[in-house]
Amino acid sequence: MHSPTQVLIEEHRVILRALDTLERGAGRLKGSGGLPAGWWEELVEWLRAFADRNHHAKEEQLLFPAMVKHGVPQEGGPIAVMLEEHVQGRALIAAMAAGEPAHRAAKARQYVELLRQHIDKENGILFPLADAVLDDQAVRTLSREFAAVEAEQGKTASIAWAEAAVERLIAALGGAR
Repeated sequence: MHSPTQVLIEEHRVILRALDTLERGAGRLKGSGGLPAGWWEELVEWLRAFADRNHHAKEEQLLFPAMVKHGVPQEGGPIAVMLEEHVQGRALIAAMAAGEPAHRAAKARQYVELLRQHIDKENGILFPLADAVLDDQAVRTLSREFAAVEAEQGKTASIAWAEAAVERLIAALGGAR
């Protein structure tokens, strides 16, 4: 069984692949290359389903409260920063879903930059902190709760679905770079 932070790091790996793909798509959206029909909408929905409803739900509803319970301050520390960045990310996703192509592409580039930095902070600071403060019982509880989130959300919460969806989006752009 993977620890909760290992699960989140694995999800980050897939999200980073999606961000690379989004960056390529934004370049084509802004330029004259164009995108396959429905491609942009599918990627935005993937971000909402996997990165936000699944991944951020595990952090916001489960990991962060467990860390607070084990002495990590909710205000004025890394948890507060992560929560604020989640809010910023949601606003950028909403902005990517509407407007002129150049506007959507600009918001996508902002989102990619925000999320890459966010993931670096979580992987490098927040998750090691969680591993240090959470006891074995808290880790077991979080593992069960993570599994329950995935079961409740169904296929869109699985790494396999997320990876396959990203690979389809990459293929639709003409393959990996």
